[in-house]
Order: sequence, then C-alpha cells, then structure tokens
Amino acid sequence: MSTSSNNRVSTYAIDPIYLNRWSPRALDPKAVISEQDLMTIFEAAHWAPSSFNSQPWRFIYARRDTPEWSRLFDLLVPMNQAWAVRASALVVLVSATTAQMPGAPGPMPSYSHSLDAGAAWAYLALQATQLGWHAHAMAGFDVERAPGVLNVPDNFRVETVIAIGRIGDKSLLPPPLQEREQPNTRRPVEEVVMEGAFRP
Repeated sequence: MSTSSNNRVSTYAIDPIYLNRWSPRALDPKAVISEQDLMTIFEAAHWAPSSFNSQPWRFIYARRDTPEWSRLFDLLVPMNQAWAVRASALVVLVSATTAQMPGAPGPMPSYSHSLDAGAAWAYLALQATQLGWHAHAMAGFDVERAPGVLNVPDNFRVETVIAIGRIGDKSLLPPPLQEREQPNTRRPVEEVVMEGAFRP
C-alpha cells in the first residue's frame, strides 16, 4: 500500500508520483512556466516507448500571454476555455498515423500511433508533477478545425490538448467544477486486471 500528499491510497506499493499526479482545473493565473521547465517536460515525454521506436508524437505549444496562445486556446470548447485560460501553457499532442517499418519500401499505417502518443502524454504528466506543475489533457476541442489551424499534415492525428499550470484556488472555478476539484479515485485493480481472457 502507498499513500500520497493528496490522500490517495493504492492497494499495492507504488511510487508516490503515480498518486500525486492528477488533473486539476483550478490553476494559478500568476504562474509563469520557464522555457527550462517546459523543455524538461518535453524531454521526458519524448523518451516514452513506441513501436519500432517510431516516436510518432509531436508537441505544438504556446505559453500564456504570447502571440501563439490564442491559436491553441481558441480551439478549446467553451467549458474548457473557462478554466484553461489560467494555464501557464497549452500543448497540442499529435501523432503520426504512418511509420517507416524495418524492411518496408515506404511508410505504412501505424496501428499503435495513438497508444504510443498516450505513453508520451503519461511521461509528460509525470515529469510535470515532478517539477511541481500539473498537466490536464482535454478531449474537448474543435477536432475538425484543429489540423487546419495548426498546419498539421494529413498523416498526423490531433490527439489532445493539454493544459499545464500550477494549482490555484478552486474558488476561481464555477460552482459545479469546484465540487469536482479533487483527485479522482480508481476502480479496484482486481476489476481491471484479468488473467487469461477478458472478463466482463
């Protein structure tokens, strides 16, 4: 069993960083992320494992109060804009849908590109936590417009938009979100781990 600073408890002993990582929405509007911290977070993310080491992930980012910010921010749905406006940085994660496999004459469809990009997102989130930041990935963005706005090539998929910031006062959030502003629990591990075959 492990415990964390945010009162999460695991059944089996794991490193506390897995329990300390969570996705807050109440972010400190005064927090400014340095280039050093941001690049350290990306450095960790790009060491994630991937099929045939294809490294399909790409990160498009903007820091708050820079000319690039509005391009990314405007892609978010209004509900996410309401809190992500206080993020220190926004990151769009995209992944290559094709890869050059060993011995193949050219790029081929990649079955695992989204899985691999998800591994990079997890590394990013853990490194952010290690540095005292928090990362919150969002599915609520304009999926149709994003590739064109961000000049993403046809053989890439826009996976998610990630807000990075320091935890702020939850009173900044609308009342319904204030009630949800705490680390989530998880299903019992026995419910998601199955030996031999899938069990409903």
